[in-house]
Amino acid sequence: MSALLDVSGVEAGYGGGRVLNGVSFSVGKGEVLALIGRNGVGKTTLMRTLIGLVNLDAGGITLDGEAIGHRKPYVRAQRGMGYVPQGREIFGALTVAENLQVGAQANRAKAAGMREKVVSYFPVLKQRYQQKAGTMSGGEQQQLAIARALISAPVVLLLDEPSEGIQPSIVDLIGETLQQIAQETGIGVVLVEQDMGMVERIATRCCVMDKGRIVETLSPAQLGDEQLIRQYLAL
Repeated sequence: MSALLDVSGVEAGYGGGRVLNGVSFSVGKGEVLALIGRNGVGKTTLMRTLIGLVNLDAGGITLDGEAIGHRKPYVRAQRGMGYVPQGREIFGALTVAENLQVGAQANRAKAAGMREKVVSYFPVLKQRYQQKAGTMSGGEQQQLAIARALISAPVVLLLDEPSEGIQPSIVDLIGETLQQIAQETGIGVVLVEQDMGMVERIATRCCVMDKGRIVETLSPAQLGDEQLIRQYLAL
């Protein structure tokens, strides 16, 4: 099976300081790949490098067969890379409908018929099209952020800490929905997450990061090994 996203030997950092030291992994159709590791090992930098917010110093990034490692962020979005950043970054002064319209700009042709499909995964949004996003709860805002990324029908969806600051019942809902979306649409999902309950429930593979590189790949069965996970997360 050919990879939707192939990351090979990626090196990147800030101001001359190296953060990523040869990261390599791939994501296939319908896969949910989780990235875990202690704080400060490079997970968010990796996500920002994949979307083009941090410059690639070495290595390659291929999306659906196209090399995109030196493309601008908006081009990567057009080519099919969706991104839900840590902290959601929804537009609080805009309505739910307007936030979805912003997401649609990444690929208007694909987004034209996607709103109803996307909202079917997050029914709470349909009830609140005209509500200002800033007045919604954290869990509702996170659902909006994911829907906004999905509305342009991406090939791969990147999510950075989607459970952060959200009540457990909504975390469960979001996890189940992401799994459903991957299975039904074939989208590849890359998930940075510290909530190991979510990771264990939905990940098809899990990569452990340390010191800017992937040091281990775990199967779903290994995710239930608390001693092993504690070792990698240094809990």
